[in-house]
Order: sequence, then C-alpha cells, then structure tokens
Amino acid sequence: MGGLFLPGAASELMAADALVNKAVDAPVIAAAMLTSTNAFNVLDDKYRLAIGDQLSFQIIEDEDDPKNLTVTDSGDVQVPYIGRYPAVGKTSKELALALKTELEKEYYRQATVIIAVDSKPRSRGKIYLVGAIRAPGPQEISSDESLTVSKAILRAGGFTDFADQKNVRVTRSTGTGPAEKKAFVINVARIFEKGQTEDDLPLLPGDLIFIPERMIRF
Repeated sequence: MGGLFLPGAASELMAADALVNKAVDAPVIAAAMLTSTNAFNVLDDKYRLAIGDQLSFQIIEDEDDPKNLTVTDSGDVQVPYIGRYPAVGKTSKELALALKTELEKEYYRQATVIIAVDSKPRSRGKIYLVGAIRAPGPQEISSDESLTVSKAILRAGGFTDFADQKNVRVTRSTGTGPAEKKAFVINVARIFEKGQTEDDLPLLPGDLIFIPERMIRF
C-alpha cells in the first residue's frame, strides 16, 4: 500500500501544501512590499553628503547585511555593481534614488536602496573667500553646520567699504574636469538689509566666494 500512487490523494496534498505556503508567505510578502514602498520616505533629505562621510548601503532585495561606503576625496562612493558614483552634495535620499535608477537599468528588476550616514568627519572641508572682504582666506565647514554665503561673509569680518554686495559670485565644481563648474550670483545686500534668507546659498566644500569691488565708489 505504501508504494501505491494515488492521484486524488496527491492532488489534495499538493493543494493543502500550497495553502500552507501561501498562509506562511503572505505576511512576509506584505512586509517586503511595505518596506519597498516606504523605504525612501524615511531617508534623510536634509543633510548633504561631504567628503569623509561613512555610509551604510543596502539593497533590500538582496537580503544581505548593509555594506560600508566612504565618500572619497574625489567626492565619489564605490558602489557594488556600479563602481564609482558621485555622492558629494547629494542627500541620502537623492543618492539612493539615483543608485536605484542605475541598478534597475541593468542589474535589477526592482532595487530598493537604503543609505544612511553612520558617521561624519569633524570638518566637511573648506570654502574660500577672496576679494573685497576683511579677512579673506579659507574657512572650515564643520560637520554639524549649514554654512551659507552670508554666514561665511560675517565670519570673515564683513565686507570692505567698497565691496559690491549685490553681486557676490560663488563658483562650484560639479565634476573633475576644469569645464565642469557652476556659478551663482548672490545679492547679499538684500539678505542683510531685507532678511531674504531664501536667497542665501548653502555652501559646499570647495566653493570659491568672490566679492568684487563696486565700479563706482561713493
């Protein structure tokens, strides 16, 4: 009897097995879907990554432990599958979404990327002030501050008497090539006199702030 094949009994057994597996897997599947849907919503979208930051990187679909990444002096992180990828200036959320897009181009049907900052260096780097400022030179950006153009100018002792406060120029490198630069012109007078802080540009390590002199001196 033990060796006899009973089609009806086998079918019933397989159906019962499927129901058990479905009952066991349902919470797991639901949790995975919930994690995938909400994962990006909890990532930091305020702090902008800087050189020296230590990150944890995880692709939820891999079910592996998080990997440690470091933002290198060139501003990149070495990402599994992708290789070097620019990170400086991005938030954890922006970087995670960018890496998700890259991974899904070739390696994953769906990739839920989680990035968190484990530790920050005491200094995020330096910015540089030149021109009509009382104390030109480099300034450190500490890891726990958001340094803006107006704050940097105040820290440097303020403008000289003939500074053109309406045309402060910030030059920022956006890549490794000499042509990969971006320029901003900030009306700092409007920030100081009218409190229009929405015009106050947050600075990134390596930014060069040039304060020109007025063409006409009163």
